[in-house]
Amino acid sequence: MDINHTWDVSDLPSGKRAVTSRWIFTIKYHSNGEIERYKARLVARGFTKTYGEDYTDTFAPVAKLHTVRVLLSLATNLSWELWQMDVKNAFLQGELEEEVYMKPPPGLESSVPQGKVLKLRKAIYGLKQSPRAWYHKLSFTLTAKGFRRSEADHTLFTYQSTQGIIVVLVYVDDLIISGNDQAGIQETKLFLKSVFDIKDLGELKYFLGIEICRSPEGLFLSQRKYSLDLLKETGKLGSKPAKTPLEDGYKVRRKGENGQKDPLNKPFEDPAQYRRLVGKLIYLTITRPDLCFAVNQVSQHMKEPLVHHWNMVERILRYIKGSPGQGVWMGKNDSTEIVGYCDADYAGDTMDRRSTTGYCTFIGGNLVTWKSKKQKVVSCSSAESEYRAMKKIWELRAQVPLPCIVTIKQQFTLPPTQSSMKEPST
Repeated sequence: MDINHTWDVSDLPSGKRAVTSRWIFTIKYHSNGEIERYKARLVARGFTKTYGEDYTDTFAPVAKLHTVRVLLSLATNLSWELWQMDVKNAFLQGELEEEVYMKPPPGLESSVPQGKVLKLRKAIYGLKQSPRAWYHKLSFTLTAKGFRRSEADHTLFTYQSTQGIIVVLVYVDDLIISGNDQAGIQETKLFLKSVFDIKDLGELKYFLGIEICRSPEGLFLSQRKYSLDLLKETGKLGSKPAKTPLEDGYKVRRKGENGQKDPLNKPFEDPAQYRRLVGKLIYLTITRPDLCFAVNQVSQHMKEPLVHHWNMVERILRYIKGSPGQGVWMGKNDSTEIVGYCDADYAGDTMDRRSTTGYCTFIGGNLVTWKSKKQKVVSCSSAESEYRAMKKIWELRAQVPLPCIVTIKQQFTLPPTQSSMKEPST
């Protein structure tokens, strides 16, 4: 922080409040579970600040996961390099627009004169506006270098050189760098090192809890460590594996159905635990499309889960027990052809008559997007979602063979796609 000149010693102006801080100690692990390093971080108590008075805008984008998968598929099929970099103390790089004062942190009181406070020059972890300040600093740095920011995903930056393309994808302080301009990639890495305190992690292997194994034949994405940690947390490591995420002929119950005498219809005793566990299952669907529909069903009962719903969650865990290392394979098919599939039931929910849509999109034979989602309106339209990956390809400036293939079940869903209107439920 001294090297970065994060603060200046100052008097506290009249009418200003100084925020307090604390130290956070954590352990960072490798993908195999081994300890990588111990971390100590000074965090401001930003929750004590008032919106509109001490700060305003706080939004900062992060990379969309389907953008990550599209980039990985392209890198596999087009033989692009994949590198990873980690910005050290990223939030400390951002420039604060607001005037923020902080009391001396624990352990450093003696180094600050009595009655003085610290006037922050740079952002610090814990402040509401810190993520936004860091993103603006990185975005300005890349665009000043000639990179173009994607309008579809503001964390995706591309640079078209005479030798090819360079792609930078940002998730807070984690960067993926790819492309076919090898000299340009090395130059970009050196440029970023000259501006930020950044660590070159080498080839991409572990990103956002996703294990990435690359071979000459392709890429394999999995969340094996995450799955095993989840099973250990819930005590399911020794449970009997289930062959399917849901029982054959299952029927989701709702509160009030079949009366309260049925023990399965009683409210689950710990709704917070239910919500926390379902949230972790949702994150697991990043590399487990086979879980999407089952997780979609249990996530519809977050507010008032029943014992029946908890039993469904436990079955999903037993299914994961049988295949904790399952994931998504991205093969090298030397293609960028886009193929989409979608389907929808009709009024599958007998209570509100809404349908459930499912879709998946392949680029170069590799699965990059998928979703199982209950429609917001009572309808059976599901055509537009298959085209999302096409926009991502355009943003990456890749050469995509046309026309793109979209396989659907209902022929009558085609005419609405010819309209210029954007309808989310289509």
